[in-house]
Amino acid sequence: MNCGRWGACGACLIALSGLTGPAIGAPITFNTALPVAEGEFVLREQFFFIKSSDDPSPADRDVEVIGGLSVLAYGVTGDLALFGALPVLDKSLELDTPEGRIERGDTGIGDVRLFGRYTVFQDDAPGRNFRIAPFVGLELPTGDDDEHDGLGRLPQPLQLGSGSWDPFFGVVGTWQTLDYQIDAQASYQVNTEANNFEFGDVLSFDASLQYRLWPRELGPGVPGFLYGVVEANLIHRGKNEIDGSDDPDSGGTSLFLDPGLQYVTRRWVLEAIVQLPAIQDLNGDALKDDYVVRAGFRFNF
Repeated sequence: MNCGRWGACGACLIALSGLTGPAIGAPITFNTALPVAEGEFVLREQFFFIKSSDDPSPADRDVEVIGGLSVLAYGVTGDLALFGALPVLDKSLELDTPEGRIERGDTGIGDVRLFGRYTVFQDDAPGRNFRIAPFVGLELPTGDDDEHDGLGRLPQPLQLGSGSWDPFFGVVGTWQTLDYQIDAQASYQVNTEANNFEFGDVLSFDASLQYRLWPRELGPGVPGFLYGVVEANLIHRGKNEIDGSDDPDSGGTSLFLDPGLQYVTRRWVLEAIVQLPAIQDLNGDALKDDYVVRAGFRFNF
């Protein structure tokens, strides 16, 4: 997704923290309000590929990001869960210049995110439950933000980290039944200045439906469950600032529609999803996304 940093930021990272207690379906591209069991850990590993080549400028830019994200959650109580997310990124950019086509990029650890989520409302009944949980956290500048190559300092979106301390917050709600689950989330990330550069703030609205495809009838002896997943991500990014001035070729609004699948057992989950841009109303010559592919697993211990 065109998160301004061509990597795991904003929705691209919070997306990977949908972790719960005994393994059940959950959103693939954002969070859930379902709890992490008290005293239990959940590990989620997700791999992603971002392709962005829809370039309105004459530079014919082509960006690819290959990444992995490790998310560890711990249930402090039945209501409070703590999360840590560590990305590893490989970013590459190809573009035309007066000297010919060049390639630039970097590989390594990105910015770590730490956050907590607390359930403020729950309503449980036989066969269904409903929860609302706000969350708040901080993105730490752990990634390299001053990498150079033979052409000089890499552009800030190609750096592995932002160099800034960026708070984020939001709220997520979950309605779960035996046959399906609906999740919705609103989040906001405040990006601060570093290296005379400031990424635009990010406002996101996300929704997910997970529907049990197999088995159609519940009964004993079933080893797992197959869920069809449909998600949507509406993301608005403010313009970046360079030396205190707005970058006219950054920011805008995007809507992604995402089909996916999850296979769920009691202790582990396999999942995959494709994020496809339905709307990209971006400013100036901002580079548009082609697609994002995510696949991974999670398990409880």
